[in-house]
Amino acid sequence: MRSAIGLSDLPDPPSCTPIGRHVGKVASPTPCPSLLWPTQHFRLRVASLRSPSGRARCGLRLPVFAMDSVQPCAPWAPPPDPASLDSPPCEPGLMAGTQLFRFREEPGPGGDRAVLEVRVPQVLHVQYGMYVWPCAVVLAQYLWFHRRSLPGKAVLEVGAGVSLPGILAAKCGAKVILSDSSEFPHCLDICRQSCQMNNLPQVKVVGLTWGHISKDILSLPPQDIILGSDVFFEPEDFESVLATVYFLMQKNPKVQFWSTYQVRSADWSLEGLLYKWDMKCVHIPLESFDADKEDIAESTLPGRHTVEMLIISFAKDSF
Repeated sequence: MRSAIGLSDLPDPPSCTPIGRHVGKVASPTPCPSLLWPTQHFRLRVASLRSPSGRARCGLRLPVFAMDSVQPCAPWAPPPDPASLDSPPCEPGLMAGTQLFRFREEPGPGGDRAVLEVRVPQVLHVQYGMYVWPCAVVLAQYLWFHRRSLPGKAVLEVGAGVSLPGILAAKCGAKVILSDSSEFPHCLDICRQSCQMNNLPQVKVVGLTWGHISKDILSLPPQDIILGSDVFFEPEDFESVLATVYFLMQKNPKVQFWSTYQVRSADWSLEGLLYKWDMKCVHIPLESFDADKEDIAESTLPGRHTVEMLIISFAKDSF
């Protein structure tokens, strides 16, 4: 999840393949100092990975287990009580609230339609990424469409932010772990708030930063599904994202990475990196899971944004 967004003349996040046109603009993220909590950082060293075919991998930073204290930017405060979660913690004057999503089944023989509700916290300010992006509701719709296959599945959401897809998966019976950047603890707090709002105390929240292999990541169990909405956002992060996903997928070579991205530039592509990391990508038509519309789950999202649904997995000859 990005800690900040805004309008500028900088290019937008990439697409997996050169499809669509430029439709929006973003600014570089700047963390909210008042939301940073005390934390500890590892000193890191660089290791390299190679595929079975021998193609070189980019460096992944692995921890040398010596700790350096980092001074907090603001006094620490405990997570809020669930009863007060209609107003997530933020700087005074920012608009904070919740958003409700209602996912409905197709009408049955009697005309009844089961409804699943998900509430997520949001900080409605252009300098914060702590709200639902168009890609998230499309990915959540894909999960809802396949909800009967989710009970008992091990699911990890990366770059989770307000965690709409992961929360929906947990409500459908999956064993979910939410993760976001360990460098922005307020993002992890938002994940916890989403769990509290939806009465999901069993969902674990961990720090996961692109390109960093931490103790938390090393201790993660094998996953059946990895979720990521709009994680291919900054071109300089593409390979770090895929390197991290590659490491996680090695624990279960049959795992799939379900990802959505918003088409913002026809010039950005993952094709070369997918080949380098022995992965393949399948595009899923939005109409195949009832996501080819401007309003999903009674949310007004994704609107008119162009969003693509991808399933990334290891290439057949990788293992």
